[in-house]
Amino acid sequence: MPELRRPPHPWLVLLVAIVLPGCGQVMNRQPQRGLVFVFFILLLGTLTLLTADPSVSVVGKLAGGVFVYAMAILDAYRTARLRREIWRREI
Repeated sequence: MPELRRPPHPWLVLLVAIVLPGCGQVMNRQPQRGLVFVFFILLLGTLTLLTADPSVSVVGKLAGGVFVYAMAILDAYRTARLRREIWRREI
């Protein structure tokens, strides 16, 4: 039986995903997925920034990017938890 590589701890993945968008996916060995998240964070953040009313708060002006950023964080953590649980069951 081949030796299984221990996946990173989900809390570490969560911390990295919060600090660096898309890097949580990279830690989960899904670099393309991380790149897609970063692309859509930038795309939707720019679109909402350009189309938002000037009186809207900064968070409102970047709402599209903030939403995708939050989804990227949740995705990275959930994937890390699943990978860790699968690893624990296989050892």
